[in-house]
Amino acid sequence: MANKLEIKNRIRSVDSTKKITKAMQLVAASKLRKQKDLMDTNRTYAMYLQEVVEHILSTIKTSDHPFLKRSQTEKRLIIVYTSDMGLCGGYNANTYKLLESSINEGDEVIVVGSRGTTYLKRRDLNIIETKIGVSEEGYEDILDIAELALKQYTSGVVGSIEVLYTKFVNSMDFEPQLERLLPATRNEELEKDVVKQDVIFEPAGDAILDELIPLYLKSLLYSRWIETKTSEQASRQNAMENATDNAQELRDELELKFNQARQASITQEITEIVGGANAQ
Repeated sequence: MANKLEIKNRIRSVDSTKKITKAMQLVAASKLRKQKDLMDTNRTYAMYLQEVVEHILSTIKTSDHPFLKRSQTEKRLIIVYTSDMGLCGGYNANTYKLLESSINEGDEVIVVGSRGTTYLKRRDLNIIETKIGVSEEGYEDILDIAELALKQYTSGVVGSIEVLYTKFVNSMDFEPQLERLLPATRNEELEKDVVKQDVIFEPAGDAILDELIPLYLKSLLYSRWIETKTSEQASRQNAMENATDNAQELRDELELKFNQARQASITQEITEIVGGANAQ
């Protein structure tokens, strides 16, 4: 009897857990749809801005502009995007793994997200800034990060700026990516075709880069942030869906054990009754 009661209590516990994971799955699915719409809209703007920048860079044959010229220092600034919440599978763990395998001694790190902040502060890393509680549309916070990164780059403290984000492929496939943002690189294919086009940019030459490249950097950082948040919600939805499925499988197993225990109890009672009748 105690065994049946124990199994019944476990079934109630699993049912309670299943309700929570199912609710979190639905919330993540709703946020994922919203994030994906925002990501798709922003991707269009970021793509056109990137095309403009690449086209302008292809018209500049020689330049000593700091946004194009590689610095003498090999120190990098890596901006790492992580989540503020857990329960999203291997989302953050994959980011940590890529960072630890690619970072060099002395590189500076800016961490976004409480999970990454807690984890990476326990490592021997040169963390110069952390951001916690950035919303899905945290444009102002990303701008602050971009300004700090530009300051470190233009002052010569670091020789390059990179962002470690999670690339969204589809709702089931997303992977961490380390992308270099500065110094900007020219598109060799565009350089071959630029002579065929008659486009005039004002102001010409390096002057346009002073305004355009910072705008380009901010746009890319924000675009990668939105993509990372979309990947986070997709990862959380998948994790909660798997947890819900596992809870259902466990419940089915417990239900079977409960039925077997109840049947054994009934059989034992019948046996005792028959045995008592025969004894008389």
